[in-house]
Amino acid sequence: MELTSKRKPFMDYIIIMIGTTLLAAGLNMFFVPLNLVTGGVTGLAIIIKELTTGIVPGGVELWITNLIINIPLFLLAVAIKGKGFGGRSLFATVFLSIALIYTGKLPVATNDMLLGCVFGGVLAGAGLGLVFSAYSTTGGTDLAASIIQNYMKHISVAQIMFFLDAVIITAGYFIFGIEKAMYAIVAVFITAKVVDAMLEGIHFSKAAFIISGHNEEIAKEIMAKLERGVTGLNGNGKFSKESKEVLLCVVSKKEIVRLKEITRDIDKKAFVIVADVREVVGEGFIEYN
Repeated sequence: MELTSKRKPFMDYIIIMIGTTLLAAGLNMFFVPLNLVTGGVTGLAIIIKELTTGIVPGGVELWITNLIINIPLFLLAVAIKGKGFGGRSLFATVFLSIALIYTGKLPVATNDMLLGCVFGGVLAGAGLGLVFSAYSTTGGTDLAASIIQNYMKHISVAQIMFFLDAVIITAGYFIFGIEKAMYAIVAVFITAKVVDAMLEGIHFSKAAFIISGHNEEIAKEIMAKLERGVTGLNGNGKFSKESKEVLLCVVSKKEIVRLKEITRDIDKKAFVIVADVREVVGEGFIEYN
C-alpha cells in the first residue's frame, strides 16, 4: 500500500494559505452577498455585519470579527492546554482574516441562492479540506468546543460544535428569514461533503490496522506524537504460517495522514489497512455518560 509522502513543514503553511484563500473567496463571492449564515465564526461575522450596517458604513467587516473572536479563544486555549497548542491553527486564523481582505474585491459570482449554495459550499469545503490536511483548523466553533469540553468532559467536542453551529444558524434564521436559513443548511451539507472528499472520504474517525516487523517502534511513535492508544492483536498468516501482531489504532480524520506518515518513516514495507469508523465511544472520542 502506498503511504502519503512526508511534507516539509513550510509546505503545510503554503497549503493553509491556499485553503484559507479558497474559504475566504467562497465567503466573499457567495455566502456574504447572499446572507447565508453557515455556522462558525464566519457565520456569526455575517450576522454582525448585517446588524452593524446602520452603525458602521457597510457593517463590521468579516476579517475584523474573525480576529476579535478567535484571538481571545486562542489565548484561553493556550492558558488551558499549554503554550504548544494551536500554532498552525493560529496562523490559519490570522491568514484567513488577511485572505478575507484581499478577496473582498472579488465580484459577486451570482444572485441565485441555489448556485450560491452549491459553488460556495464547494469552495468553502475545498478550502477547509486543505486546511485540515495540513493538521490545522481555522479556530472558531471547534476551538470553542475544545475549550468547553475541557470543563464538560461528559459531552463530546462534536456535540458541542453541533450545538454552537446550530445556535448561529438559528440566529441567521431570525435575521434573514427561514428561506435563507434553509439554503444555509444546504450549503453546510455541501461543504461537509467536500471536506470529506478532500480528506479521502474520511468520516468522524478512522481505524488503522498495521502489520509490520517494527511494531514496537511504530506503536511508541503513534502514542507519543498522536497521543492515541494502540492495541496489539494476535494474528496468524495463513500463507506464511507465521504468528504476527496486528496493531489497531483509532484516530480522528485529521490525524490519519500523520499516522500513515509515522508508519512510512519507520517501515516503508508496512502493510496498512484504513477503515471508516462511524462512531467511537470512549476516551478521546465520545465519552460515556
